[in-house]
Amino acid sequence: MNANLKDPAPATSVPGSAGSALPALNQWVAQVAALTRPDTIQWCDGSDAEYQALLQRMLADGTLETLNQDTHPGSYLHRSHPEDVARVEHLTFVCTNEREDAGPNNHWMAPREGHAKMDALFEGCMKGRTMYVIPYCMGPIDSPLARCGVEITDSPYVVANMRTMTRMGAAALKRIESGDSFVRGLHSIGELDPERRFIMHFPDELAIKSFGSGYGGNALLGKKCHALRIASHQARHEGWLAEHMLIVGIENPQGETHYVAAAFPSACGKTNLAMLIPPEGYRRDGWKVWTVGDDICWMRPGADGRLYAINPEAGYFGVAPGTSAKSNPNALASIQTNTIFTNVGVTADHQPWWEGLDNGQTPVTDWRGNAFDAAKGPAAHPNARFTVSARQCPSYSPEAENPAGVPISAIVFGGRRASLVPLVFEARDWTHGVLIGAAMGSETTAAATGAVGVMRRDPMAMKPFCGYNFADYFAHWLSFDQAGAKLPKVFHVNWFRKGDDGKFLWPGFGDNLRVLEWMIGRVKGEAGAADTPIGHLPKASDLNLDGVALSDEAQAKLFGFDPAGWSAEFDSIGEYLREYGPRMPQALHDEQQRIAAALKG
Repeated sequence: MNANLKDPAPATSVPGSAGSALPALNQWVAQVAALTRPDTIQWCDGSDAEYQALLQRMLADGTLETLNQDTHPGSYLHRSHPEDVARVEHLTFVCTNEREDAGPNNHWMAPREGHAKMDALFEGCMKGRTMYVIPYCMGPIDSPLARCGVEITDSPYVVANMRTMTRMGAAALKRIESGDSFVRGLHSIGELDPERRFIMHFPDELAIKSFGSGYGGNALLGKKCHALRIASHQARHEGWLAEHMLIVGIENPQGETHYVAAAFPSACGKTNLAMLIPPEGYRRDGWKVWTVGDDICWMRPGADGRLYAINPEAGYFGVAPGTSAKSNPNALASIQTNTIFTNVGVTADHQPWWEGLDNGQTPVTDWRGNAFDAAKGPAAHPNARFTVSARQCPSYSPEAENPAGVPISAIVFGGRRASLVPLVFEARDWTHGVLIGAAMGSETTAAATGAVGVMRRDPMAMKPFCGYNFADYFAHWLSFDQAGAKLPKVFHVNWFRKGDDGKFLWPGFGDNLRVLEWMIGRVKGEAGAADTPIGHLPKASDLNLDGVALSDEAQAKLFGFDPAGWSAEFDSIGEYLREYGPRMPQALHDEQQRIAAALKG
């Protein structure tokens, strides 16, 4: 990785079989050590003993604090630097030889310049520190759909989180030793200086370099950096899709399970939908919901023409604020033990606390470690997080470890739209579905730096994560519509439509199953819908709304559409597509124009 080899690498403490890793891996580790000059090198094996030792080290140096072990056994609190609390999209680059290959959706830098900038930062940065070598696998360890990586970091917090979020350690190293290619990720927290912070991706090299941040998506390189930015590049060349999607299984009373993949921007309810608990009447009738994944989905065509998906992650890096017994009881149950909390508040008896928890507790310390004062801000940072094993979720699906993946019946796109967009509609066909995803808009949230509540286009919820030109990405999506393909139906949802009083019109949470039931009915050819220029819309009577009280305004806005408003929307969509120039597939221009004409007619 363009490492400086002038200094010898320090002695390496290599457990087990790590010393016999592929020569390419050993050579890279030696190069990085020569550049960063750590005091020691530790090859991570993913064992319980190693994890406990990491915890003790972080407790000793103040990186972690012990939470109440009676109420939250095995759980700890981490406070990040106050200026290191979210993804930094403006400091995240895709380094391709040609600027156009990165596209206008990415910040671009030439690979040579990117390496030079990063290596200057990495020079000697690990002096006095341990350099951890983390072999990991994204996806079930024995799945042909999974891909491996190795992250080198000087952060024990990153190691602990990567152990939860990936299949990390000896088993992943064995897969790499057997000949699997691997993504190379180099990370250092540096001085946590915002002026010396960059995340660089080199897709053609399957490489990532991240410096100056300890925050999740910037530092846990298996997550957004590998599983989306680099993997989307891999997927394009290998004929699959790497998507910012949850995967959830819906089991009906007849015992049939349909799997749905759904793309929402960060902090827009992916985890809540992935862990949905059916309303009481549905539970009584025998409906069940199974969680396969809450954030990332890798899909590829199977021999039968259907798309099959795996969750490349093994854990949840979820947003804590707003998580409660009402909004997501499964998530709350998941994080009662063996959880690392980041940037939450703390109660007098040292339990984790955040806004929306609604458990009768009161915080005494805020996320910065100061005495809590509501006048000075919230107790938990709006992007406070929890890291926990997926297996702790009460709705965890045993199919999450199926090496073949699960068959996808429906793909859902959605975002936060206070107006215009109805509760749900269905695309007419695959091309229309790709346009729906490409044109998706959402109001920004606290998951990224910058203003909150600003509407922006976020195609397939991949704006911050697509590792190449969006126009080429849309063309890749369109390429799956081939003879013999049995593609999922495509839908768009909006749980966040508001009334004239500014309040949400749809109850959301468990009641979202009513919408998923309609989708499954459409997949099976059993549910009704009205044809409109924007797609197939259900009438209120097409959904099971037993027990849901909707006002006349709610029914009109959730199940209707405004032709004039949508006409303006499609004019805006046309302008957006044209921003990508000649690479934009003509099929999407044609589809946009067809719908725009129908709306004006």
